[in-house]
Amino acid sequence: MHDLIARISFIKEVERLKNVLRSAHTSQGRQESTAEHSWRLCLMAMVFADQMEAINVLKVLKLCIIHDLGEAIHGDIPAIHQDQNLDKTKRERDDLKSLTKSLPISLREEILSLWEEYERGQTPEAKSVKALDKLETIIQHNQGANPEDFNYAFNLSYGKKHTDATALFKKLRVLIDEETKCHALKSRQLPN
Repeated sequence: MHDLIARISFIKEVERLKNVLRSAHTSQGRQESTAEHSWRLCLMAMVFADQMEAINVLKVLKLCIIHDLGEAIHGDIPAIHQDQNLDKTKRERDDLKSLTKSLPISLREEILSLWEEYERGQTPEAKSVKALDKLETIIQHNQGANPEDFNYAFNLSYGKKHTDATALFKKLRVLIDEETKCHALKSRQLPN
């Protein structure tokens, strides 16, 4: 019974992710939560799974769910505002350890191991999730009702090293960048 209570406690604790706001806005103009981003990232992984080469789909979905879980405590830092001096990775790792402390050891270790795998970005699954994470973010920026000063031009280089990882992600990036360029031109961030 204690094991079940501990798992429920964890689920309640990570509910905080629903309240962590990102820089992206929904199509209705409200700020997107990290939980919403993670949900659509999972959906993207499912939709494109048959196009990805030699991956464990279950692991990809787990990585999608876990990748931003550490933000439940200290929140999200938009890429455009990240300070190189701030050790975001250490802070998220520490926060994830705190969030998972009530879980059974094997489950806690699995979650931490998945998060570390994502952070290292070396396995085909982690590379895929990193690429999809960047693509989902850019899609949301293109789709959202953003403030007038929103920096679309930043997204034209954002996450390129990850989205250039495979032919599939490169193709998706080309399609998504076309829409980004249209937004950047419309907001006069690029020359005509």
